[in-house]
Amino acid sequence: MNLEEELRSLLGEKGVSVELAAREKASVDGARMSPVIAEQLPLGFADLVAYPATAEEIALAVGAAVRHGVPITPRGKGTGNYGQGIPMSGGLVLDLSRAREIVEVGDGFITAEAGATMVSLETAAWKSGQQLLMYPSTAQSSIGGFISGGSGGTGSIKHGMLHHGYVLALDVVHGVPDAALVHVDGEAAEPYIHNYGTAGIIARATVALEPLQEWRGFYASFPTFEGALSVIRPFADLEPTPRLVSADLPTLADALPDDPAIVKGRASLRGILDAASVPEATRLVEAAGGTVEDVREGPQASMKLSMLSYNHPIEWLQKSDPNRYFHVEVSGDALVDRIDEVHAVYRGGMLHIEAQKGRPIGMLVGEYESAEEVFAGFERLAALGVGYHNPHQWFVDYEPDRTVLVAKTTDPQNLLNPGKLKAKPPVATGSQL
Repeated sequence: MNLEEELRSLLGEKGVSVELAAREKASVDGARMSPVIAEQLPLGFADLVAYPATAEEIALAVGAAVRHGVPITPRGKGTGNYGQGIPMSGGLVLDLSRAREIVEVGDGFITAEAGATMVSLETAAWKSGQQLLMYPSTAQSSIGGFISGGSGGTGSIKHGMLHHGYVLALDVVHGVPDAALVHVDGEAAEPYIHNYGTAGIIARATVALEPLQEWRGFYASFPTFEGALSVIRPFADLEPTPRLVSADLPTLADALPDDPAIVKGRASLRGILDAASVPEATRLVEAAGGTVEDVREGPQASMKLSMLSYNHPIEWLQKSDPNRYFHVEVSGDALVDRIDEVHAVYRGGMLHIEAQKGRPIGMLVGEYESAEEVFAGFERLAALGVGYHNPHQWFVDYEPDRTVLVAKTTDPQNLLNPGKLKAKPPVATGSQL
């Protein structure tokens, strides 16, 4: 019995596909956002795709693939941007989007299978008078994909990154022939966060909740980007803490979807603010020469603003002018204090900035010429006191040495998402964030 036959016996006829269209869909993610990676595509192609519908079926599929010596690449909603979900060694793509049950909503926690979307978790939490500590800017992504490949997002101003107490427990599957659900909680769950499934595939997750707040979608505009920058750090210190605050130059704002609250030709600032902080936010904007364009109620207003944060303005910019732009993830007070020098690092430099306690973060956009030019700019950023992270690569970049050590036990045949894990990534993939 080959792997396809065994998977059909385990998952049913609709649980496996070798159709070309299914394999093509399972072999791409958002990597074309990076012109550096786009020049190297295609990076791999699935031989078959499995669709387990429960956490237990995820374990069955992994065990079968390991017994046949077939590489396994986990996939959530396919919203990752840098190739981490591409099956570089071919083999099996494990599409987890059908394993989406929300198992339990309790006091301070929610448990769901890996394919459950973040928006479905947030909706379930709202019904219980609670909310997620954070969710990614792409709210339709899955909880398994977020924990495996994400870092932070809406809610990070208060709660930091994924490894700052967000994950309470996981059920993971190791790359072994008798694969089963392995429950880990607390510190024991930490080695499975943000490593793209290379040490174990997340099948079920329990993450923290907090009491529901009354959120508002806050829109402001400024005649210059410097005006918006001047309030980024004060906005991070508002009480109650905002869920999100983003700002863009007029050029980037002009590329965003049409909205009367995002005024063409003006710098845009957008935030998800607790209703109690709106008066102080308004005062800050007006004192800096800006205008509050709108304050919107309802959960959809918040979700919409999430989709205009982090990578999304760059996506809109690329849509408005294809094959022109790239971006680098950046951080530090120099983004505010030395903005002209930061912009000058790359031709056509434009900063998208996000408020964060301690130091702002953002995405520096430039006009693409070559990968060498992108990497050469890292030293110039560092000289300005700017932290950077290179998004134009697919290697595990959070605790890679630890992940390699863990995977020696949890993935002895090196079948879990092969090609994504190196103990010491090349210099060009380094991070100073």
